[in-house]
Amino acid sequence: MYTDDAAFKEYLDKMNKTIEALESQFATVRAGRANPAVLNHLRVDYYGVATPINQVGTISSPDPRTLVIQPWDKSLLKPIEKAILASDVGINPQNDGSVIRLAFPQLTEERRADLIKQVRKYAETAKTAVRNVRRDANEKFKKMQKASDVTEDDLKLMERDLQTMTDDYIKKVDDVTAKKEKELTQI
Repeated sequence: MYTDDAAFKEYLDKMNKTIEALESQFATVRAGRANPAVLNHLRVDYYGVATPINQVGTISSPDPRTLVIQPWDKSLLKPIEKAILASDVGINPQNDGSVIRLAFPQLTEERRADLIKQVRKYAETAKTAVRNVRRDANEKFKKMQKASDVTEDDLKLMERDLQTMTDDYIKKVDDVTAKKEKELTQI
């Protein structure tokens, strides 16, 4: 695929991790459906340790618009409720004494537009990260050429292949973003 896969492996891995991070960020953007991933970044104080909510209880989705959090320790109901209220999830938790219910309302057009802006911002950050990987690789390849480890012709081939790889990953970012935007615009 690329001239010297050994020279590119490190940069391929970094670009793949950028795509994975983007997909993880997109999972936290709620799209009108109940998705436990929107709670991934929330932490609750569990015996003095900030612990992810999914590690202190069971999260289930009885219907497409509801999440139910059932903590293993009932004393965590209030801290979980406070963590959800303090977060940017934008949903009021309903505590019935044994579980916390999160009812996801239909998204308004205004909210959809805000979420699409947020998704595009995440995508632009990912593109910048991919370009930074390209810049780092180019610098390394130029140092290799100065040290006479590669010829000038090899350097040109490596730069060309690196640009192709960068273009491929920018397209992957665009594809993942388009998929998320489509999900947000569906009613």
